[in-house]
Amino acid sequence: MRYNQSVKIISLNTWGGRAGKEGLLSFFKEHKNDTDIFCLQEIWSAPYNHLEGYKAGGKEINHSEIMDHGLQEITLLLSDFTPYFRPHHGDHYGLLMLVKKNIEVKVEGEIFVHKHKGYIPEGDVGNHARNIQFITTEFNDTSLTVINFHGLWSGGGKGDSEDRLNQSNKIKEFIETLQGNVVMCGDFNLLPNTQSIQILEDTGLRNLIKETGVTSTRTSYYTKPEKFADYIFVSREIEVKEFKVLPDEVSDHAPLLLKIETKKE
Repeated sequence: MRYNQSVKIISLNTWGGRAGKEGLLSFFKEHKNDTDIFCLQEIWSAPYNHLEGYKAGGKEINHSEIMDHGLQEITLLLSDFTPYFRPHHGDHYGLLMLVKKNIEVKVEGEIFVHKHKGYIPEGDVGNHARNIQFITTEFNDTSLTVINFHGLWSGGGKGDSEDRLNQSNKIKEFIETLQGNVVMCGDFNLLPNTQSIQILEDTGLRNLIKETGVTSTRTSYYTKPEKFADYIFVSREIEVKEFKVLPDEVSDHAPLLLKIETKKE
Protein backbone atom coordinates (compact mmCIF):
# COMPACT_ATOMS: atom_id res chain seq x y z
CA MET A 1 0.00 0.00 0.00
CA ARG A 2 1.28 3.48 -0.87
CA TYR A 3 0.87 6.22 1.73
CA ASN A 4 0.37 9.83 0.71
CA GLN A 5 0.76 11.18 4.24
CA SER A 6 2.99 10.56 7.22
CA VAL A 7 2.31 7.66 9.57
CA LYS A 8 1.52 8.36 13.21
CA ILE A 9 2.44 5.85 15.92
CA ILE A 10 1.66 6.06 19.65
CA SER A 11 3.46 3.84 22.16
CA LEU A 12 2.13 3.46 25.70
CA ASN A 13 2.58 1.16 28.66
CA THR A 14 -1.02 1.24 29.91
CA TRP A 15 -0.10 0.08 33.45
CA GLY A 16 -3.03 -2.30 33.14
CA GLY A 17 -5.40 0.66 33.40
CA ARG A 18 -4.45 1.33 37.02
CA ALA A 19 -4.57 5.11 36.52
CA GLY A 20 -8.25 4.83 35.64
CA LYS A 21 -10.16 3.15 32.84
CA GLU A 22 -12.17 6.22 31.86
CA GLY A 23 -9.09 8.37 31.39
CA LEU A 24 -7.29 5.70 29.39
CA LEU A 25 -10.23 5.07 27.07
CA SER A 26 -10.72 8.80 26.63
CA PHE A 27 -7.09 9.07 25.54
CA PHE A 28 -7.63 6.45 22.83
CA LYS A 29 -10.85 8.13 21.75
CA GLU A 30 -9.03 11.46 21.41
CA HIS A 31 -6.23 10.01 19.26
CA LYS A 32 -7.95 7.27 17.25
CA ASN A 33 -8.88 9.36 14.21
CA ASP A 34 -5.37 10.58 13.39
CA THR A 35 -3.28 7.63 14.65
CA ASP A 36 -2.29 4.77 12.37
CA ILE A 37 -0.69 2.34 14.84
CA PHE A 38 -0.94 1.96 18.62
CA CYS A 39 1.80 -0.07 20.35
CA LEU A 40 0.61 -0.96 23.84
CA GLN A 41 2.13 -2.83 26.77
CA GLU A 42 0.61 -4.34 29.95
CA ILE A 43 -2.65 -5.44 28.34
CA TRP A 44 -4.94 -8.03 29.94
CA SER A 45 -7.57 -10.10 28.17
CA ALA A 46 -8.85 -12.04 31.22
CA PRO A 47 -8.20 -12.11 34.98
CA TYR A 48 -5.69 -14.44 36.58
CA ASN A 49 -7.75 -15.06 39.71
CA HIS A 50 -5.24 -17.61 41.02
CA LEU A 51 -2.65 -14.80 41.17
CA GLU A 52 -4.73 -12.36 43.21
CA GLY A 53 -2.44 -10.81 45.82
CA TYR A 54 0.76 -12.15 44.24
CA LYS A 55 3.59 -9.71 43.56
CA ALA A 56 3.98 -8.69 39.90
CA GLY A 57 6.67 -6.14 39.18
CA GLY A 58 6.89 -5.36 42.88
CA LYS A 59 3.17 -4.58 43.14
CA GLU A 60 0.47 -6.96 44.32
CA ILE A 61 -2.08 -8.02 41.71
CA ASN A 62 -5.46 -6.57 42.64
CA HIS A 63 -8.02 -7.25 39.92
CA SER A 64 -10.25 -4.45 41.15
CA GLU A 65 -7.53 -1.96 40.15
CA ILE A 66 -6.78 -3.23 36.64
CA MET A 67 -8.58 -3.55 33.32
CA ASP A 68 -8.56 -7.34 33.30
CA HIS A 69 -10.51 -7.27 30.00
CA GLY A 70 -8.53 -4.35 28.59
CA LEU A 71 -8.02 -6.08 25.25
CA GLN A 72 -11.76 -6.31 24.68
CA GLU A 73 -12.55 -2.81 25.95
CA ILE A 74 -9.83 -1.09 23.94
CA THR A 75 -10.49 -2.99 20.71
CA LEU A 76 -14.22 -2.31 20.99
CA LEU A 77 -13.48 1.42 21.14
CA LEU A 78 -10.88 1.23 18.36
CA SER A 79 -13.11 -0.62 15.91
CA ASP A 80 -11.34 0.93 12.88
CA PHE A 81 -8.16 -0.92 13.87
CA THR A 82 -7.08 -4.54 13.51
CA PRO A 83 -5.81 -5.86 16.88
CA TYR A 84 -2.78 -8.13 17.21
CA PHE A 85 -2.39 -9.51 20.73
CA ARG A 86 0.80 -11.32 21.74
CA PRO A 87 0.81 -12.40 25.41
CA HIS A 88 4.05 -13.19 27.21
CA HIS A 89 2.67 -14.48 30.52
CA GLY A 90 0.09 -17.20 30.01
CA ASP A 91 -2.57 -16.46 27.42
CA HIS A 92 -4.04 -13.26 28.82
CA TYR A 93 -1.30 -10.70 29.51
CA GLY A 94 1.15 -9.03 27.17
CA LEU A 95 1.56 -6.85 24.09
CA LEU A 96 -1.09 -5.35 21.83
CA MET A 97 -0.68 -3.62 18.49
CA LEU A 98 -3.63 -1.95 16.81
CA VAL A 99 -3.22 -1.14 13.13
CA LYS A 100 -5.62 1.04 11.11
CA LYS A 101 -7.65 -1.21 8.84
CA ASN A 102 -6.62 0.69 5.70
CA ILE A 103 -3.02 -0.46 6.26
CA GLU A 104 -2.12 -3.79 4.71
CA VAL A 105 -0.16 -5.93 7.16
CA LYS A 106 2.04 -8.28 5.16
CA VAL A 107 3.67 -10.08 8.10
CA GLU A 108 2.81 -10.25 11.82
CA GLY A 109 4.57 -12.22 14.50
CA GLU A 110 6.58 -12.46 17.68
CA ILE A 111 9.97 -13.63 18.90
CA PHE A 112 10.75 -14.45 22.52
CA VAL A 113 13.89 -12.67 23.68
CA HIS A 114 13.87 -13.75 27.35
CA LYS A 115 12.88 -17.27 28.41
CA HIS A 116 10.21 -18.93 26.26
CA LYS A 117 6.49 -18.92 25.56
CA GLY A 118 4.68 -20.61 28.43
CA TYR A 119 7.46 -19.98 30.95
CA ILE A 120 6.13 -19.66 34.52
CA PRO A 121 8.41 -17.60 36.77
CA GLU A 122 9.20 -18.45 40.36
CA GLY A 123 8.60 -15.76 42.97
CA ASP A 124 7.61 -12.36 41.57
CA VAL A 125 5.29 -12.81 38.57
CA GLY A 126 6.98 -9.78 36.97
CA ASN A 127 9.93 -12.02 36.10
CA HIS A 128 7.95 -13.55 33.25
CA ALA A 129 9.16 -14.25 29.73
CA ARG A 130 9.56 -11.36 27.28
CA ASN A 131 8.83 -11.16 23.56
CA ILE A 132 8.95 -8.63 20.77
CA GLN A 133 5.87 -8.23 18.62
CA PHE A 134 6.13 -6.96 15.05
CA ILE A 135 4.17 -6.13 11.93
CA THR A 136 5.54 -5.44 8.47
CA THR A 137 3.78 -3.24 5.96
CA GLU A 138 4.80 -1.08 3.00
CA PHE A 139 5.28 2.65 3.32
CA ASN A 140 6.14 4.86 0.32
CA ASP A 141 7.20 1.79 -1.69
CA THR A 142 9.53 0.67 1.11
CA SER A 143 9.09 -2.14 3.62
CA LEU A 144 8.41 -0.87 7.15
CA THR A 145 8.56 -3.09 10.24
CA VAL A 146 7.15 -1.78 13.52
CA ILE A 147 8.30 -3.55 16.70
CA ASN A 148 6.49 -3.39 20.05
CA PHE A 149 8.46 -4.35 23.16
CA HIS A 150 8.17 -4.53 26.96
CA GLY A 151 11.60 -5.26 28.35
CA LEU A 152 12.65 -7.45 31.23
CA TRP A 153 11.89 -6.29 34.77
CA SER A 154 14.24 -7.63 37.43
CA GLY A 155 13.39 -5.78 40.63
CA GLY A 156 16.96 -4.51 40.75
CA GLY A 157 16.73 -1.22 38.92
CA LYS A 158 17.13 -0.54 35.21
CA GLY A 159 20.83 -1.21 34.75
CA ASP A 160 22.58 -3.95 32.83
CA SER A 161 22.36 -7.63 33.71
CA GLU A 162 23.29 -10.80 31.88
CA ASP A 163 19.64 -11.43 31.01
CA ARG A 164 19.16 -7.89 29.71
CA LEU A 165 22.30 -8.05 27.60
CA ASN A 166 21.13 -11.36 26.13
CA GLN A 167 17.71 -9.84 25.50
CA SER A 168 19.22 -6.90 23.58
CA ASN A 169 21.48 -9.19 21.57
CA LYS A 170 18.49 -11.32 20.50
CA ILE A 171 16.60 -8.20 19.42
CA LYS A 172 19.65 -6.97 17.51
CA GLU A 173 19.92 -10.34 15.73
CA PHE A 174 16.28 -10.07 14.65
CA ILE A 175 16.60 -6.47 13.44
CA GLU A 176 19.61 -7.42 11.33
CA THR A 177 17.43 -9.92 9.42
CA LEU A 178 14.93 -7.25 8.36
CA GLN A 179 14.72 -5.58 4.99
CA GLY A 180 13.64 -1.95 4.70
CA ASN A 181 12.96 0.46 7.53
CA VAL A 182 12.31 -0.19 11.22
CA VAL A 183 10.51 1.54 14.08
CA MET A 184 10.97 -0.03 17.51
CA CYS A 185 9.11 1.30 20.53
CA GLY A 186 7.86 0.39 23.98
CA ASP A 187 8.83 0.17 27.63
CA PHE A 188 12.42 -1.11 27.65
CA ASN A 189 12.92 -0.93 31.46
CA LEU A 190 16.44 0.39 30.81
CA LEU A 191 18.48 3.49 31.59
CA PRO A 192 19.87 5.32 28.54
CA ASN A 193 23.56 4.85 29.39
CA THR A 194 23.41 1.04 29.63
CA GLN A 195 25.25 -1.39 27.40
CA SER A 196 21.87 -2.99 26.76
CA ILE A 197 20.73 0.22 25.04
CA GLN A 198 24.06 0.58 23.25
CA ILE A 199 23.60 -2.86 21.69
CA LEU A 200 20.31 -1.67 20.19
CA GLU A 201 21.94 1.53 18.95
CA ASP A 202 24.63 -0.63 17.32
CA THR A 203 21.95 -1.81 14.87
CA GLY A 204 22.24 1.64 13.29
CA LEU A 205 18.85 2.79 14.54
CA ARG A 206 18.46 6.33 15.89
CA ASN A 207 17.57 6.56 19.58
CA LEU A 208 15.08 9.45 19.60
CA ILE A 209 15.02 9.70 23.40
CA LYS A 210 18.74 10.36 23.43
CA GLU A 211 18.71 12.57 20.33
CA THR A 212 16.04 14.90 21.67
CA GLY A 213 17.35 15.11 25.23
CA VAL A 214 14.25 13.67 26.90
CA THR A 215 14.79 13.50 30.68
CA SER A 216 11.67 11.56 31.72
CA THR A 217 9.11 9.23 30.19
CA ARG A 218 7.16 8.83 33.43
CA THR A 219 4.14 10.63 34.87
CA SER A 220 3.38 11.82 38.41
CA TYR A 221 2.07 8.34 39.24
CA TYR A 222 5.69 7.16 39.23
CA THR A 223 7.59 8.42 42.27
CA LYS A 224 10.91 6.56 41.99
CA PRO A 225 13.97 8.57 40.91
CA GLU A 226 14.82 6.76 37.66
CA LYS A 227 12.51 8.41 35.13
CA PHE A 228 13.64 6.55 32.00
CA ALA A 229 11.86 3.47 30.69
CA ASP A 230 10.28 4.15 27.29
CA TYR A 231 12.08 4.55 23.96
CA ILE A 232 11.54 4.88 20.24
CA PHE A 233 14.23 3.83 17.77
CA VAL A 234 13.97 4.48 14.02
CA SER A 235 15.98 3.71 10.89
CA ARG A 236 18.14 6.55 9.63
CA GLU A 237 16.29 6.53 6.30
CA ILE A 238 13.08 7.51 8.08
CA GLU A 239 12.26 11.21 8.21
CA VAL A 240 10.93 12.08 11.67
CA LYS A 241 8.24 14.73 11.25
CA GLU A 242 7.31 14.83 14.94
CA PHE A 243 8.43 13.11 18.12
CA LYS A 244 7.33 14.01 21.62
CA VAL A 245 6.46 12.76 25.07
CA LEU A 246 2.77 13.49 25.59
CA PRO A 247 1.63 15.09 28.86
CA ASP A 248 -1.40 12.82 29.36
CA GLU A 249 -1.55 11.25 32.85
CA VAL A 250 -3.27 8.00 31.87
CA SER A 251 -0.61 5.63 33.26
CA ASP A 252 2.59 5.75 35.27
CA HIS A 253 4.24 5.90 31.82
CA ALA A 254 3.88 8.84 29.45
CA PRO A 255 2.67 8.12 25.91
CA LEU A 256 5.23 8.59 23.13
CA LEU A 257 4.08 10.04 19.79
CA LEU A 258 5.93 9.61 16.51
CA LYS A 259 5.08 10.89 13.01
CA ILE A 260 7.29 9.66 10.19
CA GLU A 261 7.92 9.78 6.48
CA THR A 262 10.29 7.65 4.45
CA LYS A 263 12.89 9.35 2.29
CA LYS A 264 12.70 8.09 -1.28
CA GLU A 265 15.92 7.23 -3.08
